[in-house]
Parts: sequence; C-alpha cells; structure tokens
Amino acid sequence: MDTASQDINLNSPNKGLVVDHSDSLSDVPVEGVVEAGAVGNAANPLPPGLTEEEAEELRTELTKVEEEINTLRQVLSAKERHAADLKRKLGLSPLNELKQNFSKSWQDVQTSNAYKKTQETLSQAGQKTSAALTTVGTVLSKRLGDMRNSATFKSFEDKMGNLKYKVVGPRGNGEAIGSPTDTTPTQENPSF
Repeated sequence: MDTASQDINLNSPNKGLVVDHSDSLSDVPVEGVVEAGAVGNAANPLPPGLTEEEAEELRTELTKVEEEINTLRQVLSAKERHAADLKRKLGLSPLNELKQNFSKSWQDVQTSNAYKKTQETLSQAGQKTSAALTTVGTVLSKRLGDMRNSATFKSFEDKMGNLKYKVVGPRGNGEAIGSPTDTTPTQENPSF
C-alpha cells in the first residue's frame, strides 16, 4: 500500500483508509493554506509553551482514548442487549421492574426513621383526637339527655305531638284508617 494514498491525519475518521486522489483538486490554488511542513496546524494553532512533539503525543493519546471510549460504548451496548434478552426470557417486563422498584422504594421508606417517627406522631394524634371526640360525644349526649328531661322540652314535645295528631290524625302513627265519622282520638300523646 502506498503511503501517499493514505490519509495521514490521525484525527480523521478515515485514517488508514485508501484515498483516491485521481480527481483531486491539487491544480486549484487555495489562499491561506499552510504547507504540510509548517509548525502546528493552521486550524488549531499550538497553545503557548507546547512543542510540536508534545502536541503530537497529546493527539495520539486523544485518539487512543476516543477509541477506548467507542469500544466501551460498544461493549456496554452489547451488555445492555444481553440483559434485555435475559429479562425477556425471564418474563420481566419494564412494568414489572417498575412495580418491583416501587415496592422496594416503599419498603425503604417504611423502614426509614423519619417515616417511623411520623407514623408514631400521627398515631398519637389520632388517639388524642379520638379521645377528644369521645369526650365531646359523651358531653353532648349528657346535655341532650338533660335537655330532653327538662320541663321546657317535655312541654314542647307534648305540644308537637298534639299538633301532629291534629294534622295527620291517627294514620300518622301507623294505625289503620278509621271511618270518617270516627272522631275520637285513640291516642292522646303519640310518640315520634
């Protein structure tokens, strides 16, 4: 292989490939082009304090590192495909994985100290609220019982019972409908 027909730029993606120069534009004059023997690269001048030799070493090292990165990407891609194939064979779908991850995360949360403290605090608050509501219910029940036994309430209850009897009649108490001539009430104080 002729070295003149190879791309000698180490940063070129075509390095080592045979280049066909049969239709090259070598006849066309181009202004501003630096000759091949010039120090540094015209597009990328050397930073101050860096020799051409050091720059070439760095370019070589950069090329090697980029090749290693590409190799690692290919290996990682192959490993990911293999893992996906194994998961498919095991019947693990992305949804199942998501469920498993969520379950594990929830278990982690439940075992955390913050969750336990919050749970204890809410439990204590719930117990105190329950006790307070029980106390309020007991007090209200007692007060309503006292009110129902009061003379004012009994008087009011009697008046409402008489009013109901006058408006609804004996049928309102679940009794059979009497004859139209039956005007005698069968019950003085109907209950509610």
